[in-house]
Amino acid sequence: MRAMVLEQVGRPLRLVERPDPPASPGQVVVKVEACGVCRTDLHVCDGDLSQPKLPLVPGHEIVGTVIARGEGVPRRLVGRKVGVPWLGHTCGHCAYCREGRENLCDEPGFTGYTIDGGFATHAVVEAGYAFELPDDPDPVATAPLLCAGLIGWRSLKMAGEGRTIGIYGFGAAAHILVQVCKHRGQSVYAFVRPGDEAGRKFALDLGAVWAGFSGERPPVPLDAAIIFAPAGELVPMALDVVRKGGTVVCGGIHMSDIPSMPYRLLWGERRVVSVANLTRSDGAEFFSIAKAAGVRCVTSVYALEHANEALDDLRAGRVTGAAVVVP
Repeated sequence: MRAMVLEQVGRPLRLVERPDPPASPGQVVVKVEACGVCRTDLHVCDGDLSQPKLPLVPGHEIVGTVIARGEGVPRRLVGRKVGVPWLGHTCGHCAYCREGRENLCDEPGFTGYTIDGGFATHAVVEAGYAFELPDDPDPVATAPLLCAGLIGWRSLKMAGEGRTIGIYGFGAAAHILVQVCKHRGQSVYAFVRPGDEAGRKFALDLGAVWAGFSGERPPVPLDAAIIFAPAGELVPMALDVVRKGGTVVCGGIHMSDIPSMPYRLLWGERRVVSVANLTRSDGAEFFSIAKAAGVRCVTSVYALEHANEALDDLRAGRVTGAAVVVP
């Protein structure tokens, strides 16, 4: 197998050859067909998330075919198309797992962080954490749904049932979520980086009813706002445009510090909440919603050996929609 490997935080990935991996009990070997490139991959490679397994194969939006199974895995899975998300293992016995909140597990494993991921030709995953997909999915178009889509969906659920939704940071997650909101009859107000006219137009083309720059006021008060950009200074901005009783959801796994702000921005029973990881039930819900909404992922495709280029383009804001690596 070939894999792009992170050997040292802050250094480029290196293409290596490894023996084809076996499947241990409870695991499957997936022949990777596509793997999305997520901002979390940047946080891992750049050291914002400080405890990666090293050496590490990044990538946690995997689509591929099961080609081998370990003991205890049903035979029917061999030959099936599966999607592999960020959550790759939970303990099953901590208080959070027992409560059905496995996204908060005390002893989790994460694909492309503590478990080798999908910037490779093959990946080994726990069978219980691979989503079975339709027989003939487009792997490139499906890959971003495995994190950008799932985290977007979980963020939207936490935002509540409001009709006016602000989205800060119009990248992979936002470009999927605006299509889901349109299907649900919710109006999206998109906020992009100042001067990003292409991003503003992209948001409007996908169905946002208004698109402006961060710091601008939308034409109506918002019921909720979701922040995907890893910029803590956006939290006070979002609170300032959310109506009383509204919610600001921080949808990223990493964010810069939230600056000091006047209490009046929070007063009025406004809430600030974070989204942590995902659950497998989120996947069951979201794939049904995405199909009904006719979600169309806009992608830029990179060959496996060009994964560093994909990361650089994402870091620099040069990716429209989602980046995807293919072996």
